[in-house]
Amino acid sequence: MESFLGILLVLAGGFSNGSFYMPFKKVKNWSWEVFWITGGIFSWILAPWIFSLATVNDLMGVFQNTPFVQLVKPFIFGVLWGVGGLTFGLSMRYLGISLGMSIALGLTLVFGALLPSVLISLIPSFFKGFFPGSPSLGILFSTSSGLVTILGVILCLAGIVINGKAGMMKDKEVSTEDKKEGVSEFNLKKGISVAIFSGFMSSAFAMGVASGKPLAEIAKANGTKAVFENNPSFILIMFGGFLVNFIWCLYLQAKNKTFSDFKKPPFGSNLFFCALGGTLWYLQMFFYGMGESILQGVAGWSILMSSSILFSTMWGLYSKEWKGIGKNTKLVLASGLAVLIISTIVFGIAKGMN
Repeated sequence: MESFLGILLVLAGGFSNGSFYMPFKKVKNWSWEVFWITGGIFSWILAPWIFSLATVNDLMGVFQNTPFVQLVKPFIFGVLWGVGGLTFGLSMRYLGISLGMSIALGLTLVFGALLPSVLISLIPSFFKGFFPGSPSLGILFSTSSGLVTILGVILCLAGIVINGKAGMMKDKEVSTEDKKEGVSEFNLKKGISVAIFSGFMSSAFAMGVASGKPLAEIAKANGTKAVFENNPSFILIMFGGFLVNFIWCLYLQAKNKTFSDFKKPPFGSNLFFCALGGTLWYLQMFFYGMGESILQGVAGWSILMSSSILFSTMWGLYSKEWKGIGKNTKLVLASGLAVLIISTIVFGIAKGMN
């Protein structure tokens, strides 16, 4: 039952992640760089502090009792993740919610799930300190649960590839007008390039959580419930990500002369949708942090990514991003979603074997 609860919490995070960009599509008369950083203030600054203050016992004491080097590690990974998060928004700008998330999150899943284990296996004396608690590749391949987990990663990646194939089929058979109706700036080549880079860099978030385990242990020692142990690390990771996005968006506003967009109506509704989108984005990590504290390791991150793709594809269908596709494309898309669902079940089986 505990593993089942962990999976449900991570699925809730996947729903939040798969849904967060929908409110941003309601923003009017604001350029991308304006609404992206406005939402980022809510998702990367306000929400992490508000939720952490509400759930972590003596939050400031936790930071004061943590060695400086243990605070720096999650921040560094946050900066790297921030580059991925920045280009993640661009991937959806050019590909749409469903296809953009499929490619970007697919690579994020693979790198985030397996890269810590690869690095520990290559240079254990150095990276074991960065990722305490993460298993080496030897452990993953030598245990039944580890092998089933790897099977889940392979299935999830297969589902993502199938979804990508559906996107390629869509690009060939759908008219330019229908593409623009679902995604106003649709550009397949540019979008795929950005999504691949985003997937690699965004995997740093999972590594940031892994490197923040000493901070989580101090939080628990201070009386914080285990399900909220990752929240202090989120503050550091997201602050690093915010700095990268803030600098870039500030540059774009200066370059494109879009500072005045903040004055354009409807200010109230635009601010509301940015706040909603930003808060939904943070909730993915809030629920993931709770579920990861139960599941531990590869399974939680993989379930988060696969469910995010599942829910984002559903929103993509709702937003008419797949309008005009033929039966074969629909079949390929449905097959990809089915494989993703199966991969999530496999992760649950793997965790139950521990």
